[in-house]
Order: sequence, then structure tokens, then C-alpha cells
Amino acid sequence: MDDPADPSGSLMRNAGTTTSSLSLSSSILTNFPLISALIAFAVAQSIKFFTSWYKEQRWDLKKLVGSGGMPSSHSATVSALAAAIGFHDGFGGSMFATALILACVVMYDAFGVRLHAGRQAEVLNQIVYELPDEHPLAESRPLRELLGHTPPQVIAGGLLGVVTAAIGYLITGSGSQV
Repeated sequence: MDDPADPSGSLMRNAGTTTSSLSLSSSILTNFPLISALIAFAVAQSIKFFTSWYKEQRWDLKKLVGSGGMPSSHSATVSALAAAIGFHDGFGGSMFATALILACVVMYDAFGVRLHAGRQAEVLNQIVYELPDEHPLAESRPLRELLGHTPPQVIAGGLLGVVTAAIGYLITGSGSQV
């Protein structure tokens, strides 16, 4: 359907662009695995924020975005993603297999590599703290120590993620998207 006033067809192309951008934004907003992962992350970070407030009687906004602590938001995010893909697309597909392997790698990294890197940072900070004042490294900024998670923190995050995806799946109904 050519418009004689628009011989180049740009009106049709622009309409197609608008339609595709609308469908892109609506498909992102209804992407059940993505929404599940984001909600699990937000819930995990909120738990850390409020438990920190309860224990220390002060608000620490760094807890909303920081790593480490109970539960692992990394584990919650990737386990929610894997579970939601399983619920949505089936547990026998390659998408679920990919998400499951990703989740395992992230969770292993959280309580393995990153936990030990944090412990090394503690030792290095202690060494720097004990240096004489005239040493060139005596004034160096301390390394971040809370990098990783203990196994219980990773397990709690993983369970939180699976529960978040399962609740989302039950709320949205079987097979339908959010």
C-alpha cells in the first residue's frame, strides 16, 4: 500500500519501527524469566538491607547494591532465571540446560573464588595496617573484604531464587507469561 505523497515509503518503515519498538518493550516487560530474576535479586538485596538495619539499628544504603552477605543475591538471581526458564520453556530444553550451568558456575564462584579472595583481602589489609607509617603502602586504601559468600548464604540465595520463580509461575498461571 504505497502512499503517493510518500514515494520513498518512509511512513510505512517508520510505522514498522514504532510497532517493533513497542513489541520489544512489551516483550521485555512480559519476559517471565527476566522478571523472576530481577525480583529475586531485589528481594535478596532488600533482605540484606533490612537485616542490616535490624542488627545495627542504622540504615546502610550500600547493602542495597553491595555484594556478600545473607542471602546471596547472585545465587538468587541465577537460580530464579534457571527455574523460570524451566517452568516457562520446559526443563528438558537447551535453554534450561544453559541457565542451569550458568547458575552452577556463578554459585560456585560466589562461595569458592570470591570467598577466598575476600579472605586474602582481610590478610593483606592486616599486613598493610601493621606497616610503619613511613612505608609507601601504609597509606593505601583498604581492599574490599566482603566479596564472596559462605555455602549457607549461597544455598539460601539459590532457594530464594527457585521459590521466587515458582511463586511467579503459580501467580501467572501455567504456560502464560507475566
